[in-house]
Amino acid sequence: MSTSIENIGLFTSGGDAPGMNAAIRAVVRTALYYNIQVTGIRRGYEGMINGEMSLMDRRSVANIVQRGGTILKTGRSEQFMTPEGRKLAYEQLQKNKVDALVAVGGDGTFKGAQLFGKEFNIPIVGLPGTIDNDLFGTDFTIGYDTAINTVVNAVDRIRDTAESHDRLFIIEVMGKDGGMIALRTGIATGSEAVLIPDSTSDINAVFARLERDRRHKSSKIIIVAEADEESGAAFDIGDQIKEKYPNYDTRVSVLGHIQRGGTPTCMDRVLASRVGVAAVEALLDGHRNEMIGVIHNDISYIDFSRAIKHNTELNPKLLKIVEILSL
Repeated sequence: MSTSIENIGLFTSGGDAPGMNAAIRAVVRTALYYNIQVTGIRRGYEGMINGEMSLMDRRSVANIVQRGGTILKTGRSEQFMTPEGRKLAYEQLQKNKVDALVAVGGDGTFKGAQLFGKEFNIPIVGLPGTIDNDLFGTDFTIGYDTAINTVVNAVDRIRDTAESHDRLFIIEVMGKDGGMIALRTGIATGSEAVLIPDSTSDINAVFARLERDRRHKSSKIIIVAEADEESGAAFDIGDQIKEKYPNYDTRVSVLGHIQRGGTPTCMDRVLASRVGVAAVEALLDGHRNEMIGVIHNDISYIDFSRAIKHNTELNPKLLKIVEILSL
């Protein structure tokens, strides 16, 4: 391993995800193991521009592996999208003697990191921190397992009241551009249908399922991935169902940001720890402009340009499973 790197800047960016703190802990302690300093950068790229940086030690990351959110805070930065903003960020890194970066986030984080790394020739690697599981180059992203378990627990509780009142519930989950949360939780909760942006959602197919002889079933659950529209996808679907089937006691429940919070699962803690250790070692081995993931239980390295959203595809067999099991 090379020892040319002396100070790694570490930050979280974009939406928070359970397990980010475990990743922070892993990066800091691995760097210290190799006698490398770590500078924590607060509030993502915006904090980088404003110089919100401080050295971290092993006590900085004590007792955080079980905590949701991110101790480094996070956010999005319009200023970093400009050449002037990125120049200010680089000047702050130089001022704090940071000579490499580890970014924890999703596709927006990696797009910024890719551009920044090429403009200023600074080594950067990324860790996949997003609940949407929509990055190519890793089987799972940090936060996804916790998010889907949160959804499953919520839907199980909603089904209790649905069965008590013979109701139909349309439940909206996160996923404006991808349906991984909706699809997996739909299977896990025994939903009647799953509507996602990754495939052509046919409301008539939903109507057909509802028209089948289902009088013996006391509850019906439909999982819908959120849409870009301000009104929300679930409310739109709910209005269509209410209009066609006024006899149904139809309710809409939007789970919202509860999916982002909470104690990370064992899977997310282990994933975050593995890629956090691998990120530091990757920088020492000369990697740059790459995301560190796990594929088939092995550490993987993939260029930022390939890791971004829309490169991953849903397994059509999972959609078929929803259809078969909704009988």
